[in-house]
Amino acid sequence: MDTRLLRMFCAVARHGSLGAAARQLHLTPSAISHALKALETQLGCRVFDRAGKRMLLNQAGEQLLAEVEGPLSALDAAEDSVKRLAKWGQTRLRISAAASACEYLLPPVIRELKKSFSNVTFQVESADMPEAVEMLRQNRIDLALGVTPLAATNLEMRPVFTDELLFVFAPSHPWASGGGIARDDLKRQPLILYQRSSLTARMVEDYFRQLDIVPSTVMEMGSIAAIKELVRLKLGVSVLAPWAVGAELARGTLKMRPLGTRPLKRHWVIAWPARRRLSLVEETFCRLCRNVASGLRMDRRDVPALSR
Repeated sequence: MDTRLLRMFCAVARHGSLGAAARQLHLTPSAISHALKALETQLGCRVFDRAGKRMLLNQAGEQLLAEVEGPLSALDAAEDSVKRLAKWGQTRLRISAAASACEYLLPPVIRELKKSFSNVTFQVESADMPEAVEMLRQNRIDLALGVTPLAATNLEMRPVFTDELLFVFAPSHPWASGGGIARDDLKRQPLILYQRSSLTARMVEDYFRQLDIVPSTVMEMGSIAAIKELVRLKLGVSVLAPWAVGAELARGTLKMRPLGTRPLKRHWVIAWPARRRLSLVEETFCRLCRNVASGLRMDRRDVPALSR
């Protein structure tokens, strides 16, 4: 049945007259009358009894009203919901970000975002960039924050910041003296890295491979906090960015030094499907990410130079 006819039927049933229903729907009484005749022809029975200008539901009309009011209300709600999404400024933002970004970057960004977009629902998933790219392609997320993916086809990307990866170790570790690190010492040193499937772990392994260095032991952790705790316990050294250990560096519970004479840098981006226009809340998210990142520790201050 035509939902337009059903809406006219419901309006007449509520008001009990063609004139009142016509005023509500901004139509003429004649148009409403013709619509009701078409509906009754389609149903094969009358749904109103006429008493002068009054329109009274008969048994068939009461049954029809009971059956269609709920579905029509649900359709109205669905229409309103979709219209809200179509406006400049969506009501849901689904984000994927690397674990370190979820811990250090996203909390202040989302706090600021909620001040301007109080009605936005946030969904955040922790994932490395290869997994996040797949989530984008499956429309499971709206934006992905992470290291620039190796394969960036059908993606738009906006730069956020660039950082450098450095060795991280306990204050009592021999490397804390700032002396040179022999190649054999580096090969024997256990490495504690974030998940080996991550882009960062691949970058670190490629970096050492180019130096013809294969560490004797590589431990894999799924948590930056766990990595730092194991490093403090002197179970090995890790490779992290200064902003991920800023508090520990300030307290002196961890130390850092460069990997070598050639720096290992990462370029962080926000990615989304190509040819899709960002909404106002997404544009604001990108801007806030850059603003917050500008306050993170990125430099080598207080980090001794590496001599070989």
